[in-house]
Amino acid sequence: MVPKRPDDIYPRIGTPTYGERLADAVENTCADEKVVPPPRPAITEGLAAALPDTEIRNLITTKGGRKVLKPGAYRPVQAGAEKVLLLMCDIHGAAVAPWDLNDRTVSSWSPPSPEASQRVKDLVAAEMALQDAEKTEKSAEKEREARRRAPGNDAHAAAALSAATQKHKDAVLRVRELDGERRALLASLGDRRPRPVVRAAEEDGEARAALVLAEQPYEVTVHMQRYAAERLERAGSTRGYDLPESLVDAGQLSKGMNVLQQWQITQSDGTVSKLWRLAAVTGNNRALARLNVFGVRPEHLVAGMPQSLVPLPKDKADPGLLLLNLREVLNRLSARLNEAGAKSETMPADPSIRAARIATVSAEIVIGCTKPEALEHVLRTLNVNDHLRGIQPYDEDARLIALFATLVDSYARKSALAAALAEAFPNARGADLLDLDGVRDALTANGPLDPLEPLLPAGDDVSPMALRDIAVRAITALVFPGIPPENPQGTGTRTVRDTGQFWPIVRNTLQQPAWSQTRAKTTDARTRLWSAAVAQLFLHRGNILSALGLFSTSQTTDGAGQDPRSLKELFLGAEAGEVSAWAALVDRMVPALIHAPQPFITPGQGSEAGDGRKGVRRSPKSAVAALTLAYTDSTHPGISRALLLAFARAVLEHPDATQPPEAADGTPLTCYGEQHWDEGNRTPITAGMVIVPDREGRPTGHVADKAWFDETFPVELSRPAQPGGSASTPTAAGDNASPDAGTTSHEEAPADPRDHLATLRRELPARVELVEVGYQRAVDSAHTLMTDFEDARRLRGQLAEEALPAEVRIEWMEKLTKARDAAQASVTTLAQVEALILQI
Repeated sequence: MVPKRPDDIYPRIGTPTYGERLADAVENTCADEKVVPPPRPAITEGLAAALPDTEIRNLITTKGGRKVLKPGAYRPVQAGAEKVLLLMCDIHGAAVAPWDLNDRTVSSWSPPSPEASQRVKDLVAAEMALQDAEKTEKSAEKEREARRRAPGNDAHAAAALSAATQKHKDAVLRVRELDGERRALLASLGDRRPRPVVRAAEEDGEARAALVLAEQPYEVTVHMQRYAAERLERAGSTRGYDLPESLVDAGQLSKGMNVLQQWQITQSDGTVSKLWRLAAVTGNNRALARLNVFGVRPEHLVAGMPQSLVPLPKDKADPGLLLLNLREVLNRLSARLNEAGAKSETMPADPSIRAARIATVSAEIVIGCTKPEALEHVLRTLNVNDHLRGIQPYDEDARLIALFATLVDSYARKSALAAALAEAFPNARGADLLDLDGVRDALTANGPLDPLEPLLPAGDDVSPMALRDIAVRAITALVFPGIPPENPQGTGTRTVRDTGQFWPIVRNTLQQPAWSQTRAKTTDARTRLWSAAVAQLFLHRGNILSALGLFSTSQTTDGAGQDPRSLKELFLGAEAGEVSAWAALVDRMVPALIHAPQPFITPGQGSEAGDGRKGVRRSPKSAVAALTLAYTDSTHPGISRALLLAFARAVLEHPDATQPPEAADGTPLTCYGEQHWDEGNRTPITAGMVIVPDREGRPTGHVADKAWFDETFPVELSRPAQPGGSASTPTAAGDNASPDAGTTSHEEAPADPRDHLATLRRELPARVELVEVGYQRAVDSAHTLMTDFEDARRLRGQLAEEALPAEVRIEWMEKLTKARDAAQASVTTLAQVEALILQI
């Protein structure tokens, strides 16, 4: 038995009067420190509702007739260009909820989108329906067993047994049907959940130093909070000690940083509850472990505590009553624990005994910042920095994502983010108009991709596919920046290679070796970082190791060297028969091939020793090479350019699909590799899957999967015969083969003129459109040039500046004359083309 201890170990929360005094002190102190405070309700309902009266009295003082915080009760923190004010106090141990946005669980969340949020709602409804169906099944099973064991052999008893048996069968079928719907919804979500979206809280139309979650139904809030807690527990399972037991034995030894956050919850009657709570920015695992010790679930803390879990002696039983006031919840919890702990018969395993050392814990609360709109990013950065310096093992994906976020911040801190993107997108419609904060959030998947729109070429339509392509190219440019070409020097002269503006940022942030010492190990590490960063952009997250080998050592040292053309131009070029356009298009497809519901590129598979043990050896680079060389292959009977282009378009578009694909004739679709499987074991068909195209590019009755990809683009296709060499000497899958390399020898008979005519007729429309795009771009450039010269002429007249030197003006006029002559010659050529069109 535990000896009797003094009462009231667990604190009683302060009254609303003290909460108003604390709000006055926080607002006045923030005004003195020139930072923006949280909304007043956040202080009174979220912060003061977690502090005892004695603690509030210790925090505030009177100065000049105003309530302010004592000098030792707060401290400023400089996070880059932003300033954050932290309140240091002792709060109730069960007053803090884990933060959903913890960087250790970032790989467990998918990008936020309205479609994914709707699927979560459908998933919650399906789970609730499944629970009801399972209860019905158990009830039907009991009724069937009761009928079977009932005495009597008359016809009525037999009929009742038959009816009960049929009822049970129907209930079982219903459970299987609902379970299939649930599994399909989970598959459509990529077995993850969309990342919660928070924004800065507002008061009187102005942003404040607190966060607000988007409005959600009660059931969805509970589901998401449970999911976040499960993932956090899973991420913390690699810890080398038992954290809850450590808190029970020694208490909490370090402070955690917390932020005020509001949950907006739609109740079943349609009312919206706006609940302020403290959320752990750092120390998420400790916050969750404390709640476990107290016997409180996170979803109850943020969505409303059932009265039955913290009853008072005079309460009437009401199973549906939720306690929404944090002060009342914590006071009821403290009263129950104090009462139980005072009893001599209380067992050591009771929460009232186990939670004694964490009845109150030291914490730092965000009570002000200079830029509330950037508060989430600042807190996320502090969380990342805290974890990267820690000793707890990081999940590999989460660690790489955190490193990439740090890299983007380094570019922004060095004022090089806009310059790096402008260099990577020379055809951008307005790289100088970028919202860099929005771009930073977009590239780290913490916000929508819309801020990337200025990087699209003029004339291109804005679509999710185009913005995602821009994001992937931007990530590639930041991770594999270009190096300026080497200037030839005289012999015998020692020179230092100029590595440009961007490589030093990558080296210092990622702690890379010197530029001249880059080896394959460095390339693999940087490729993993690129793969983890790109994976955040997709709903379905494939294995990040599927990208190993796709970047070479030369690309790591000299830069990725991406094709500057947009997807629209690449498709037109591929339709026009341009091999380089197809090769670039395949490079753009690779992330979608890896992160598809049915991934087409996976980590190295098969046996390196021989095909007999684990099958044919296939690396990611082999899959990419086979798809690239299929464009010029004329020996494989199942491949055509129409098939390739249809497949490419479907792969790039389908990550944005909101509905599962459907066959044209209405028949159920099945994965190509599961045609002969039992129906109950087949993969559910979900949004984002791609229908297999035939040779003409028309959809068939199967869904493309890895089996179809490997059969259509086999390993042998990635090993073209060397020009002038023996056809029996294949090129290794990892070799840097030219995309233009063919698979035919010089002795082959020339192509049939009819086939050549058919090919030209198929390619010429795309070539006409390419010329149209090029001319439109030239016209836009000429108009922009004229506008700029007009502005320069007007400003010179206003400022009475001297004219440019005559030699400079002559040089410019000569260049423009050459351009005008070339344009006039091209007009003559186009007139000839118009005449030829009538003759084919």
